[in-house]
Amino acid sequence: MEISRNKVVSFHYQLSNSDGTVLEDNFNDTPSLYMHGAENIISGLEKAMAGRTVGDEFEVTLAPQEAYGHIEPNKTERIPAKYLKHEGKMKVGQAVRFNTDKGMRNATVIKVGKFSVDVDLNHPLAGQTLSFKILIKDIRDATDEEIRHRHAHGEGGHQH
Repeated sequence: MEISRNKVVSFHYQLSNSDGTVLEDNFNDTPSLYMHGAENIISGLEKAMAGRTVGDEFEVTLAPQEAYGHIEPNKTERIPAKYLKHEGKMKVGQAVRFNTDKGMRNATVIKVGKFSVDVDLNHPLAGQTLSFKILIKDIRDATDEEIRHRHAHGEGGHQH
């Protein structure tokens, strides 16, 4: 079976930056799951997965526009500190999560004030060239429920 639209793919990966520093690695853990064609992973990686089969091992290097995009300098926001009190004492460079009317957002603290915190809403890996080592573990047809929800369910995927 080849990876194509509405196939659920189980895979191991190692993610490195352009310096060769390993940023993430799940080869000794539960494989990740995604549903192909549902935009559940970055576009360049999904494109590189298309047509692969179980057992395929490959490496792919993605430019920023194929990964987490270029850094947008004006993508910052000032948030009242009370909305981040669950994160503890704030410091510059800290990754935080906060709730908005569009759901949870991830950000990086760029300035801490007494009553507010300035955050950068760019993805922490924005602007970086990234390399992935991939091993395809399994491919299956998505269930009707997964297709309706537009993501894979189960261990390594979204849990319901």
